[in-house]
Amino acid sequence: TQCVSGCVCPGNQVLDGKGGCIAAEDCPCIHNGDSYRPGESIRVGCNNCTCRNRKWQCSEEPCPETCSVYGDGHYTTFDGKRFDFEGDCEYVLVQNYCGKKSWNQGTFRVITENIPCGTTGTTCSKSIKVFMENYELVLTDGHSDVIQRTPGGKMPFQIRSMGIYMVVDTNVGLILMWDKKTSIFIKLSPDFKGHVCGLCGNYDGNGNNDFTTRSQSVVGNVLEFGNSWKVSSTCPNANRTKDPCAANPYRSSWAQKQCSIITSEVFARCHSQVEPNEYYQACVNDACACDTGGDCECFCTAVAAYAQACNELDICISWRTPSICPLFCDYYN
Repeated sequence: TQCVSGCVCPGNQVLDGKGGCIAAEDCPCIHNGDSYRPGESIRVGCNNCTCRNRKWQCSEEPCPETCSVYGDGHYTTFDGKRFDFEGDCEYVLVQNYCGKKSWNQGTFRVITENIPCGTTGTTCSKSIKVFMENYELVLTDGHSDVIQRTPGGKMPFQIRSMGIYMVVDTNVGLILMWDKKTSIFIKLSPDFKGHVCGLCGNYDGNGNNDFTTRSQSVVGNVLEFGNSWKVSSTCPNANRTKDPCAANPYRSSWAQKQCSIITSEVFARCHSQVEPNEYYQACVNDACACDTGGDCECFCTAVAAYAQACNELDICISWRTPSICPLFCDYYN
C-alpha cells in the first residue's frame, strides 16, 4: 500500500495504510499496481530500477525499440505508429540501405512475403527473409533455412527457441522473434536510430513521419507508403479491402465475444499501459476475416500480440487456458 503523509504519526514517520506508522524511507514503491519494498529491484525495458526512499532510481541505458507485424497486416513501427496494410507481395520491413548515399552501404534487410488468408482480400505474412552479408535466412512453415550465397564468412546470426517463438540473434544489434505463423517482432539497437527505412518506419523517435516512401517522401496515405516498399514492381498495388465483418456477418458476434478477453479483467493490469481497444478491433477483424480455416489461430495470434505488447512493459499476463488458445507445456519445455 502506498504511504501518505499524516499528522497522527510522530516525527518523520508516515501512515503505512494499515493503521500503523513507519519511517518515510521504509515506504514501498509502486509499479503497475504492485508494491515493492525498499532495496527491491525490477527490470523496466533494458534498465534496472531500485526502490529507494519511496522513489524508483533507474539506470538510463538506451533501449532497443520493437517493430511488430501480426495477423491480417497489423503493423506497429519502431516509433509506435500503428497502421493496417494488406498487400499480396514481398515488402521491405526494415533495412539500413536508405537514401542515395547509403544505398550500397547497408548491413541488413528484412523482407516479408504476404499471401491471402481469407476471401475478403486480407493478407497474412507467409515467410520472413533476412539478408546479411553473404547469407540469407528464410523463416517459413515453422522452419528456418540458411542459404549461403557465396563461400566464406562466419554466419552472422544464431537461432534459438524461446517458448512459442523462434528467436534470431544477429551480430549487428538486430533481434527477430517469430511465432512460426504470422507474427514477427523486430528489436533494433538504438545505434540505428534515424538510419533505417521500410514498413517499420525510420526509427527517429517521431511517429508522424514514419510513412516515408522508398523515394524518401513523407506521405499521409498508407497505401502509397506501403506500395512503395514492394520488392518487385511487377506485383499489383494493394487496394483497400472489404470490411471482413460486413462481408462475413455470421462471424461477427462470435469474433466480438472471443476478442472481448482483451478488454476484460484478464488484462486489467495492462489496460493503463497499453491501450486495448485498437488491439481488440484488430482481433475482431482478423477473427471475421479468417474464413478459409484457422479460425482459432487468427484469434489466438491477435490476443497473443496484445499479451506480447504488455510483456514488453514487464506486465506478464497468464491468459491461456485449456479452452482458450492452449499450449502443450511438455512440448515447449
